[in-house]
Amino acid sequence: MSSKRQTTMAKLQRERRVEERRTLKREKKQAAAAARKAGELPEDISAEEQPEETSAEEQPAEISASLDRE
Repeated sequence: MSSKRQTTMAKLQRERRVEERRTLKREKKQAAAAARKAGELPEDISAEEQPEETSAEEQPAEISASLDRE
C-alpha cells in the first residue's frame, strides 16, 4: 500500500503564482478585446510605446565605435 506525499509549500506557492499570472493575462486580453470592440487602442499598444527602429546615425557614439571595430 502506497502513501500519498504531502505537497510542499514551495509547490503550492509556484502553483499560486502561475494561476495569478494566468488570471492577469486573461483579464488583460478581455480588456483589450473590449477596447477593440469599442474602437479604442489598448493601453499597452499606444503610439507612444511602440518601438522605433534606430538608424546608424541615431546610435550613440559608443555603440557606433564598438560596431566599427568589429
